[in-house]
Amino acid sequence: MKKILASLLAAFALVSGAHANTEMVLDKFPKERVTDLAALQNGAKLFVNYCLNCHAAAFMRFNRLRDIGLTEQQIKDNLLFPTDKVGEVMKVSLDPKDAKAWFGGVPPDLTLIARSRASSSGSGADYLYTYLRSFYRDDTRPTGWNNIVFPNVGMPHVLWELQGQRSAKFVEHADPHNPAKVEHHFEGFEDITKGTLSATEYDSAVADLVAYLQWMGEPVQNQRTRLGVGVLIFLGIFFFIAWRLNAAFWKDVK
Repeated sequence: MKKILASLLAAFALVSGAHANTEMVLDKFPKERVTDLAALQNGAKLFVNYCLNCHAAAFMRFNRLRDIGLTEQQIKDNLLFPTDKVGEVMKVSLDPKDAKAWFGGVPPDLTLIARSRASSSGSGADYLYTYLRSFYRDDTRPTGWNNIVFPNVGMPHVLWELQGQRSAKFVEHADPHNPAKVEHHFEGFEDITKGTLSATEYDSAVADLVAYLQWMGEPVQNQRTRLGVGVLIFLGIFFFIAWRLNAAFWKDVK
């Protein structure tokens, strides 16, 4: 029995080690953007202009954008298509059959994408922040684009005009466990054409977009945090009062 347990523990250790070695390294998303109304408003603009053509956000209504400081008139003038109404959900007219034919699959709904992409490698926001900055040109793909974080992704790089076009550098290494197998290791990007934004400006724009996606997954997140802090302060004060009352009630009891 001991030998069996020892074998199981050894196998578990090997699997855990292999998993740790293959975990993806994600860039850290600047969390302060989620509480920055200007960043959220810019992220909402980027979302509507670049994402909402294919991806829906069927659990979010346009009028909820008032929570990030936009007026109903601003929403109508800048974020709505002529046929939409402020009270409608963020839907798309893309036919699922066409999407499957063009991209190989139906683009997922993005309402909860920032929450669903969380893993042991980082938060969902970390994943999206890294993913949207990891596209490169690949002529072998149907769309002409590929992604380091999501290899063989069906989505094209919709923000390429902002970032520009890049190629990826890979170096071939022989697998130490199987010399006949060749592994491709990513070494970095090389610019092909410049975008309308600098690298720093593009990273900032992506951070704003991801901040909006994270906010959209839980619009009351900031309010929940404030309430949580208030509750903890109240409990601390109540605990102090209860402690002193307890001491006063029992001081004459021996």
